[in-house]
Parts: sequence; structure tokens; C-alpha cells
Amino acid sequence: MFSHVMIGSSDISRSKAFYDALFAAIGGTPGTQDPKGRLVYAHRGGRFLITPPINGEPATGANGGTIGFTVDNPQQADAWHQAGVQHGGTSVEDPPGIRQGGAGNLYLAYLRDPDGNKLCALHRMAA
Repeated sequence: MFSHVMIGSSDISRSKAFYDALFAAIGGTPGTQDPKGRLVYAHRGGRFLITPPINGEPATGANGGTIGFTVDNPQQADAWHQAGVQHGGTSVEDPPGIRQGGAGNLYLAYLRDPDGNKLCALHRMAA
């Protein structure tokens, strides 16, 4: 359904350190910077991009928005979460763990990146 997700950042160098660590924790590669100064990450067929806001205003996190990343297992979610906290992110909501809901049991870990964007690592637990 989606071709890519793009978020804003007020500090591309800080974002590169943060997101390089997150993607490394889930088997991805470091981001590359395009001629317009945007960071581009490619992983599992998807694209995740980070850009300085085109309008020149400071970047802000979406109020109520969350970007979810699929991970292979709870250990990978924990490594992702730890890498994020160690590279300027903030742990939010409950600690990483299993949540029960209408979609079955999910292992979830939540962070806010240094610009305030809310992120989630998600692993669907076996039934």
C-alpha cells in the first residue's frame, strides 16, 4: 500500500546517528544522503526518508501519529529500542513487551526520535 514514509528533522546529522543505530539493530544498513540532503533508508522492500522541512520551519512530530517497523522477534525489538535510547531517542508508553489486543499478541517497543516522531517496533507473536 505505501511506497515510502518521509519525516522531517531539524538536524540531519543527529537523525543519521539515531536511525543508523535503529536500522543496524534490525539488520538494516546505514542511510545514504541524496543531493537534496535527505537521508534514505531501504529495508525489506520499503523506503524511509528523513528531510529538512521544505518550508524552512522546525520539524515537529505528528500528534497522534506513529510509524511502525516490523521486526523478526522480541529480542530484535529490544535491541532496536535500546539502540534508539542510546542514540538520543526517548522511551515512551509502557516498557517493551507483549500487548494483547484484537490483532492477537504483539510484542511492541515505542520510542520518540530526537525530533519527537513516535516510532514502534512490532513483532506478531505466534498464536
